[in-house]
Amino acid sequence: MAIRMRKNPKESLDRLISRFNKKVQASRVILELKNKRYHKKPLTKRLRRNAAVMREFYRDKKNKMQFY
Repeated sequence: MAIRMRKNPKESLDRLISRFNKKVQASRVILELKNKRYHKKPLTKRLRRNAAVMREFYRDKKNKMQFY
């Protein structure tokens, strides 16, 4: 899962770093590491259901607000 970059002959170091950062963000490596840092207890069935209901509620609310 290593990300390797080669510097193009006419490319500046700042541009190379920028390109590397974009590649890291796109690969979601940092996000996975942050999620694995601490153990989280699995959600119960009831909590998953409540989260899905609230998510649907806020999605509907956001969609209704688009037309105002």
